[in-house]
Amino acid sequence: MTPLSKKDAGEIIRLARFRAGVTWTAIAERIGKAPTWTVAALLGQHPMTAEEANAVGELLSLDPEVVESLQMQPYRGPAEQATPTDPTIYRLYEALGVYGPAIKELIHEEFGDGIMSAINFKMDVQRRQDPTGDRVVITLDGKFLDYNW
Repeated sequence: MTPLSKKDAGEIIRLARFRAGVTWTAIAERIGKAPTWTVAALLGQHPMTAEEANAVGELLSLDPEVVESLQMQPYRGPAEQATPTDPTIYRLYEALGVYGPAIKELIHEEFGDGIMSAINFKMDVQRRQDPTGDRVVITLDGKFLDYNW
């Protein structure tokens, strides 16, 4: 039996979720995880535990091959991408490579068909103290622009 790729499993899950009329947020609540992490995992960027994968499988009536794929360790980020050499910029590319598709899905679920503007846009960078080491908090604040067909 040929294993199902995480990319192919992600497309099956997107369609199953749509057909079932289940929100990404409802799936996240079902497995007790944050929505962004959940969508990224379901689109192939994180492995799920057997318990999490089985719960999603039951909720969306997924085949065992899809549930199995959810538990596999992923190759994170896009398959092909020009890699910047600056470490800070590289890490931002890496974060968007892993979470970009999840963010897109959550924007579409919350707002509909459209994009976050990078023209009408605000951004903030702050330091947050943490006992394990200070954290960088980046806030992206873009106006939603719906597609007008």
